[in-house]
Amino acid sequence: MDADRSYDMELVVEKASTADLMAEAARLGVEIAARTGQLLAIMGELDRREGWRTEGATSGAAWAAQCLGVSEATGRVWSHVAERLWDLPHLARGLRAGAISFDKVRAVADAATPETDADLLRQAEECSVRQLADVARHSRGVSHEAESSEYERRYVRFNDARRTITAQLPQDLYAVAREAICERARDIPSDGTTPWDHRLCDGFIVLCRSGSGSGSGSGSGGDRRSRSPYFVVAHADLSLLQGGTGVAEIERLGLLSAEAIRRITCDSTIALAVDDAFGHTMFEGYAKRLATDAQRREVTRRDRHCRFPGCSNSTFTNVHHIVHWGDQGATDLPNLVTLCSHHHHRVHEGRWRMSGNANGVLRFVGPSGRVMTSRPSPLWTRRT
Repeated sequence: MDADRSYDMELVVEKASTADLMAEAARLGVEIAARTGQLLAIMGELDRREGWRTEGATSGAAWAAQCLGVSEATGRVWSHVAERLWDLPHLARGLRAGAISFDKVRAVADAATPETDADLLRQAEECSVRQLADVARHSRGVSHEAESSEYERRYVRFNDARRTITAQLPQDLYAVAREAICERARDIPSDGTTPWDHRLCDGFIVLCRSGSGSGSGSGSGGDRRSRSPYFVVAHADLSLLQGGTGVAEIERLGLLSAEAIRRITCDSTIALAVDDAFGHTMFEGYAKRLATDAQRREVTRRDRHCRFPGCSNSTFTNVHHIVHWGDQGATDLPNLVTLCSHHHHRVHEGRWRMSGNANGVLRFVGPSGRVMTSRPSPLWTRRT
């Protein structure tokens, strides 16, 4: 009987239209989230009762692996989130209703509190999983103790047998190394077929051979301290740089402690931009077609990655006009958006239409008429 149902389902799927398949997948996604919410409510209660002991299990995770056929790693995640949801009724109800997915709940569960529960549910309904992870990291903050511990764990290791190099770096040093290698990789000519990781390898070797952060010379002689560092962008409140309190963030990577941002600014050139009340920059109107460097940095800070819904590509991206400059589209932040090469091509081909305010809600309409929305990173408008 079950085999017959499975066969019938295969026939239904094969004959259904693409639109019908997508609608059914969306319905099932909501149902899966709701069922997962119900399962976690049961697991949470079993954990509180230690009911799994009656089955000879040593924990809720072990019981899930034993009785539900999942891995212990999955069982541990379920048990942990179930425990957290006991004090987070809004997120728990949102999951049981299918309004948000398990992955979204998992992203914010550790950072959520009974006081922030309702607000996080609202954000989870609007944001992607990746954006919620940014919110969670921001909520936890960066302590001096955590940064010191990270610095003490730094290393570079060589494996001569495998010819591999592995490294663990503090966040600020990682940003410097990443930008230095990426800058060299971008300068290496390519016919479009050389993979990016190959170019990164070549850029790394060029950097090692040059022995100079400035990109010229053999690296022999001269005062290393006088060489210009790579340009690493960090956003910080002026009060923080002056010794007070505030928020600092290194581009692409997240929050920095006050000590780290002050250490960076000791050895760096500081670029000053005039921001609005939310810390956002610049408007060029119709006077210029290309976004300025400052605008590009702010758009990257706002979007974090390609703004096409569900795309997390942050490497092969560029800043584009929503309304084309030739069609009187302004070179202002609300009209500038980050798109990866693939989705930029899709939009220009006309198969997808893009409209809205990049600082708020962007609408993407596909060839089938389906509408999807995209919002900036929640951290961009967050005030402390």
